[in-house]
Amino acid sequence: MFELYQSQRAMRAMRKMAMQRGVVAVLDVGTSKIACLVLRFDGSDHLAEADGVGSLAGQSGFRVIGAASTRSRGVRFGEIVAMQETERAIRTVVQAAQKMAQLRVDHVIACFAGAEPRSYGLDGRIELDEQMVTEQDVAHVLANCDVPDYGAGREVLHAHPVNFALDNRSGLADPRGQMGQELTCDMHMLTVDAAVVANVAHCVKRCDLELAGVASSAYVAGLSALVEDEQELGAACIDMGGGATSLSIFMKKHMIFADSVRMGGDHVTSDISMGLQVPMATAERIKAFYGGVHATGMDDREMIDIGGDTGDWEHDRRTVSRAELIGIIRPRVEEILEEARARLDAAGFEHLPSQKIVLTGGASQIPGLDTLASRILGQQVRLGRPMRVHGLPQATTGPGFSAAVGMCLFATNPQDECWDFDLPVERQSARTFRRAVRWFKANW
Repeated sequence: MFELYQSQRAMRAMRKMAMQRGVVAVLDVGTSKIACLVLRFDGSDHLAEADGVGSLAGQSGFRVIGAASTRSRGVRFGEIVAMQETERAIRTVVQAAQKMAQLRVDHVIACFAGAEPRSYGLDGRIELDEQMVTEQDVAHVLANCDVPDYGAGREVLHAHPVNFALDNRSGLADPRGQMGQELTCDMHMLTVDAAVVANVAHCVKRCDLELAGVASSAYVAGLSALVEDEQELGAACIDMGGGATSLSIFMKKHMIFADSVRMGGDHVTSDISMGLQVPMATAERIKAFYGGVHATGMDDREMIDIGGDTGDWEHDRRTVSRAELIGIIRPRVEEILEEARARLDAAGFEHLPSQKIVLTGGASQIPGLDTLASRILGQQVRLGRPMRVHGLPQATTGPGFSAAVGMCLFATNPQDECWDFDLPVERQSARTFRRAVRWFKANW
């Protein structure tokens, strides 16, 4: 774990250096599309040292000067399955964004969905040597958090301290400089499949780019789609992508839970393709133009030309009523939402004081989805679009770009993570020694 912190620390240092140079790119590696935004900074020194995420985090400090997206290839369920295909798509989109920005980019920060995220709540406690809380004390209490055995082949992607308590005073965002006797900390840790992260890093490297950070789509989509009050009071963000649906719960401006469902908009397209016996491209067009989840009496009479180019005149002239199309789309959308509901229930979402749910992502644009979602999720549901940032082209302001815009906020104004603090060496060595003793007892 200490080694992982070292790699995360190295990436954060690389990101800081890239921002001081003035340019960094963010990359959203999705199942249906890969998006790239190039950011330029003015006066980035204060940005690199800023803590926390505000309502318009880093708005004064960066501007989007290049944007591009392309059809994704070689990605399924948010995970890379064909390296060369994905490499080609990333090269295409980065080159297009560079061309628009009229400059070369060396460093990218990437986000991805899938990878079987698992959330853990950790806590640590220390007695203070001096009355005032120092940076070293914060590092000590974070190092003191009991990390569970999260299994081989897993990697820590995020480790946010979400709450500090000093003696009997809880809910402290930053205890440094305050007086007290005992410091406690609650931390949220997110682990993912290490192979997925390694594949993303390797793919970026093959594109002659340096990886300056990785993030979960669930986290960054929540940063851009939830307004400040929702992040503060508690809300869930459901990012419906092409191959995976990411979920995150925010409270007090911190993510406290994340998960993903291995289904998304591509599964709806696939159902249409199989149900109507048409190619995937035709099914996607039909879904985009005529899709919906609520059938009315008029939809029985509204006929859709399926079209085709098979050469069979009868086959290519087929029509289908919109009601039949909705009958294909609705069951899959219900399945995705019910699966999301099960994940939120498992996280104890109903116990939060505020229970707003925000739907975002490309697949959230199906007409009538918010009404169906409020029936299944049983809460206040709204459709979310990404926050507006300087220089963002109109084409990239839709719900499908929530994760990409969230990456801008993550890059320019990152929240504190465990590896931002220098873990005390003596503490680390003591833990390593204890682990060695435990292993020795168990094996001899």
